[in-house]
Amino acid sequence: MIEDITTLIEPSPQEGFVETRFIKDITNRALNYLKAGFPVHFRGRAGTGKTTLAMHLASKIGRPVVLIHGDEEFTTADLVGGEYGYRIRKVVDNFIHSVLKTEEDMMKRWVDNRLTVAAKYGFTLIYDEFTRSRPEANNILLSILEENILDLPAARGGDHYLQVDPDFRAIFTSNPEEYAGTHETQDALRDRMITIDLGDYDEETEVAITASKSNIRKSDAKKVVALVRDLRSSDVCEVAPTIRTSIMISKAAHLQKIRPDASNTVFSQICMDILCSQTMRYGPNRSDGRIKNVVKGLVDKHCPPLMSQRKVKTKKQKVMVDA
Repeated sequence: MIEDITTLIEPSPQEGFVETRFIKDITNRALNYLKAGFPVHFRGRAGTGKTTLAMHLASKIGRPVVLIHGDEEFTTADLVGGEYGYRIRKVVDNFIHSVLKTEEDMMKRWVDNRLTVAAKYGFTLIYDEFTRSRPEANNILLSILEENILDLPAARGGDHYLQVDPDFRAIFTSNPEEYAGTHETQDALRDRMITIDLGDYDEETEVAITASKSNIRKSDAKKVVALVRDLRSSDVCEVAPTIRTSIMISKAAHLQKIRPDASNTVFSQICMDILCSQTMRYGPNRSDGRIKNVVKGLVDKHCPPLMSQRKVKTKKQKVMVDA
């Protein structure tokens, strides 16, 4: 049984998944490449939603999903399979009641790992952060993605080659190669997949995702996103903030039942903590505290005190009444 071999994920539309025109365009492009038989590779910096998008894409395909997370310690056996434990067989012969015969056999037990299962049964493979595995571990993918054949170790027994099921599809994600802990992708492997580079989303998409993930008002999400996008475009960040930063700020504020308001010391501190930690690699000493001043200014700019906003609105109403 497949269930005895590996754990499968039944893909389904994710609750609260935001599908703006921007997201639909990426999804449709990737889906068309997969239908044509090409693996798709989402590449982008941390926080750009690569894994979420890969899972969403898999739900569109509708086949069970096998998920693999890249790891420095991976070997080919971790992908294909190996000998894990032993199988013991014992036969007791008591046909003649006065004679007892026993026979025991012990042999190593082969277990197919997730790549073999996905290729054999035509499942969708999501290989998350595949460049965190060493290139030699990923060499087994070359024949799968080009010739649709999986070369199996002799220890497995049976056929030494597995014909990949026609329904097999592969989705890869990775960070840029300059990220710590990543390896360069082999040219031969890169040549077999279609890479879609994911940058920052448009403002409409970022607002919709932030509001959906944090359950805050859309008007409040606009303020937070504008604040983060403005900081992203500045020249003080060692690491540019992503949509994940907007979600963090919004969730933290919503949990404490406060709204984006520069006069609220708690909200201002949330912004300072999250934005500084997300944009500085080495701490404030390396940036001379510049970023803190920039963050404070942007909070004041995009999240003016709510009380003053109410007063302005009230004054406008009074002017209209007098008129």
